[in-house]
Amino acid sequence: MSRSGQKAARSARSAPKVSRSDGVPVRLYGLRRGTTTLMTLVSALFAVFILAPLGWLLISSTKTQAEIYNSSGFWFAGPFRLFQNLSALGRNVSGAGVYLNWLENTLLYALLGGIGSTALSALAGYGFARFRFRGADALFSLVMSTLLVPISALALPLFLVYAKVGMVNSIWGMILPSMVSPVGIYLMRTFIDASVPRDLINAARIDGAGEFRIFWQIVLPLTVPGLVTVLLLTVVAVWNNYFLPLVIFSHSNLYPLTVGLSALSQAAETGSQAQAVPVLIAGGLVTVLPLIALFLVLERYFRGGALQGSLTS
Repeated sequence: MSRSGQKAARSARSAPKVSRSDGVPVRLYGLRRGTTTLMTLVSALFAVFILAPLGWLLISSTKTQAEIYNSSGFWFAGPFRLFQNLSALGRNVSGAGVYLNWLENTLLYALLGGIGSTALSALAGYGFARFRFRGADALFSLVMSTLLVPISALALPLFLVYAKVGMVNSIWGMILPSMVSPVGIYLMRTFIDASVPRDLINAARIDGAGEFRIFWQIVLPLTVPGLVTVLLLTVVAVWNNYFLPLVIFSHSNLYPLTVGLSALSQAAETGSQAQAVPVLIAGGLVTVLPLIALFLVLERYFRGGALQGSLTS
């Protein structure tokens, strides 16, 4: 072996070996092993705290009403009545209403409200992010200030307005307010600022593209994670909305799941239905499953949109 080859070999042997692992060593984060262990335990306890109610729903939905009160809430007890409790959701429970009807209403309100809110938030966010006009900052601050107003303070004025225009006991009374999302506007403005270069839009304008074409063919494809994030947040908000439908709906056939399950809970408390409690629990279990499935399907978009939306240009 030549002298240069021997020198290269010695250099290779003396060079520090690089780990092939893709993981980042904990020491690079500046954390000690004990700190990471403590954080792992805290995360595990938090996961137990979040998942415990879901486990209780799953286990209790398999029991009779007597076993719900006489057995442990976190262990099964016979007889196994999950399918009977689920089938009871299709029946009218003491005049409270039919669960399947409430589920259809909730799906309708969440779908239309989510799509409408996403479209309006994208348009408004693009306008605030890429157009400069007099009073833009003041108008954006005014939109954001609506987050400070509790919905309970708007209940009476909203009901009076709905009564004047005939929107009480109307599905549009539930859908139209759901389409206005200040949080969605903020997220889309921030996301467009971070992911849609101004030079790209200016180049499209120089090439003769109209504003609608720029928005449809350039802005929207670049902001898919942000759109999915706003859609997911709006659907969850509409799905869990209780106060607004409680105010505007007086007919049980228009109830969403939140108000419907509340009516079913009142039927269980009065004792007018012998097996209302396990049916109520089974209804709660079925209510949360679509949201969990939706989040699992859209989680990668939601995570990307949240991270991208946290940046500013």
